[in-house]
Amino acid sequence: MAVPLLNCDMGESFGNWTLGLDAEVMPYVDCANIACGFHASDPHVMRRTVALAAEHGVRIGAHPGYPDLVGFGRRSMACSAAEVEDMMLYQAGALAGICRAEGTELAYIKPHGAMYNDMAANLELLEGAMRAVRAFDPSLPLMVMSTADADSHRELAARMGITLWFETFADRAYEANGHLASRRLPGAVHHDQATIVAQAIALAKGEALTARDGTPLYLPCDTLCVHGDNPESMAAVHAIRQAFQALESV
Repeated sequence: MAVPLLNCDMGESFGNWTLGLDAEVMPYVDCANIACGFHASDPHVMRRTVALAAEHGVRIGAHPGYPDLVGFGRRSMACSAAEVEDMMLYQAGALAGICRAEGTELAYIKPHGAMYNDMAANLELLEGAMRAVRAFDPSLPLMVMSTADADSHRELAARMGITLWFETFADRAYEANGHLASRRLPGAVHHDQATIVAQAIALAKGEALTARDGTPLYLPCDTLCVHGDNPESMAAVHAIRQAFQALESV
């Protein structure tokens, strides 16, 4: 059976500050979401990460966010749809230039953090993001949060001529509407490897998850986000890759 693409946020170091085990996780993922300088990263980190992805044959995605280095792009900002559009164009253009220098190219775009979450809840911001993709390269998929009712997002994408990749998470708890549970809530982030792998397999098979209120939740899943921040998350990535390889052989 076909399994979702594994994607991972990468290139989030900045200057002398290092974040993530990019070199260790890169061989196990299909897609690298590379920060573009607004929420994390710098030109040197961006180029180094692009080169690493190209070396391993991993698809490169622009990972634009709000201009919030201090808050790591996780704080929502009062930006208009036009501002989101322009910020995404600016950041995708910067990463595309580095890709060209390394003999490769962008394969998709995935907004980061608060921008990503705001788009899931605000169709005007989502449309601004789609305008950016359409203006930059309409052949690039836009990665968006998978929710329980994605029809409005699909309809908007069809009208804009944009391809969507619906993203899910193996290590996060979900609300009944398909939105991620707030990190402030207990149990919002899964740490047990068995729980993470079981959720990844359920998503790959199209089976129901259990939302925080106990109701069944079905989510479309084109791609699954994994993390390479520490040895424990790396072990989970290895386990998910092995589980997906087993599913592919069925």
